[in-house]
Amino acid sequence: MGGCENHRLHIFFFPFLAHGHMIPTVDLAKSFAEKGVKATVITTPRNAPFVSKVIGTSKSNDNRIHIQTIEFPSTAAGLPEGCENIDSVPSPDLIHTFYMAATLLQDPLEQLLLKERPNCIVADMFFPWATDSAAKFGIPRLVFHGTCFFSLCAITCMRFYDPDNDVCYDSGSLVIPNLPGEIKIEGMSVAPYRRPGTAMFKLLAEATESELRSHGVVVNSFYELEKVYADYFSEVLGRKAWHIGPLSLCNRDMEEKTNRGKGASVDEHECLKWLDTKKHKSVVYVCFGSTVVLPDSRLREIATGLEASGQQFMWVVRKRKEDGVEWLPDGFEKGMEGKGLIIRGWAPQLLILEHEAIGAFVTHCGWNSILEAVSAGVPMITWPIFADQFFNEKLVTEVLKIGVPVGAKKWVGVEGDNITWDAVEKAVKRITTGEEATDMRNRAMELSKLARRAMEEGGSSHSDLITLIEELSSLTF
Repeated sequence: MGGCENHRLHIFFFPFLAHGHMIPTVDLAKSFAEKGVKATVITTPRNAPFVSKVIGTSKSNDNRIHIQTIEFPSTAAGLPEGCENIDSVPSPDLIHTFYMAATLLQDPLEQLLLKERPNCIVADMFFPWATDSAAKFGIPRLVFHGTCFFSLCAITCMRFYDPDNDVCYDSGSLVIPNLPGEIKIEGMSVAPYRRPGTAMFKLLAEATESELRSHGVVVNSFYELEKVYADYFSEVLGRKAWHIGPLSLCNRDMEEKTNRGKGASVDEHECLKWLDTKKHKSVVYVCFGSTVVLPDSRLREIATGLEASGQQFMWVVRKRKEDGVEWLPDGFEKGMEGKGLIIRGWAPQLLILEHEAIGAFVTHCGWNSILEAVSAGVPMITWPIFADQFFNEKLVTEVLKIGVPVGAKKWVGVEGDNITWDAVEKAVKRITTGEEATDMRNRAMELSKLARRAMEEGGSSHSDLITLIEELSSLTF
């Protein structure tokens, strides 16, 4: 399908105000723009420079990606001044306030819809009201989830569990009802999803109702990765969905991969030069994403575990306010000189994961990170913290069998679970040495090939994207 065939189709892309949501949404906009669609990313003024940087100067954009800003009204009380991104919320206590403040963007969005008259809006699941906004203007709303088919199915199936049975949430594990594969999950890791009255329960209920009234769901995944759950989502749960990932693969040159995120805290050339000195698959990469800031005690356990494992490592530590080194064991950095590289802040993750020296990835199981690792053929050590991450872990460790769990069992937010250094050491050794590690690495490499094939012309994700564009065009013209 040539670009000229879609030049009249104009789509709004409206990501939630978090880096982990904005990045894949911009990648989605890039994918549509490559097919000739005019794409407009909607965000707030303070996030616009970040979005512009992620869009970059890719030749494939061909001036088809635009940015429009909408502002929080002055009635957005309770948020710190200038706070327009959940990653910059200073206190976990304010996260719910931030979610509620996001509802105040409905009127500014509708004013922009009235002015621009796009043919469709792709809005993040955390904007459930976007379905009503789209309906006012007679256009389809697509829901964009920041997770996979497996987790979407698991979250939906959890609603079949007795909501009055709190015992299972406080201790022990439960089988996710009706989900293929007889998947067991710790009750403490999913409690906030299931307890009526909680803010998360209410938000997810609203998102589900909104999704059922929308035109369908766009999922950043590929069919070959989780075909059982993609089929279950559409055929059993009755949801209309398109798989169009891995979206990170739309970033092809080094500049695009480097700019995919905030400014790196380390020069990408220096970072890659360090990896160039290491043997094939010998380095463990450690990163907990853009939101998690682990406490000093947890960082010390990670440091001790990495040292005890004897493996070389590259460790991304999100900057703390004090930004000191007191969280490291005495003499750690000097003792690890040449063997470990600590990056304080943001790192060019795509470039790192694709480097041949990377042999494993310690991850918080955010879906972006998992899919980037899959695309690069890197097995994982899974350490979920909250949200869908515990479900994502099950896909990696039990379904795909390309990872080992470190042992996190409880949704405890940014504080992290009570994991000790010896659990880190054991997981690192398990994923880097022995026959099991070799099998996981081979499976990961095969999935990497399938991921890249899915995005090529004629591949499953490429074909689904074309099908979606054709459907939207038929509804419009």
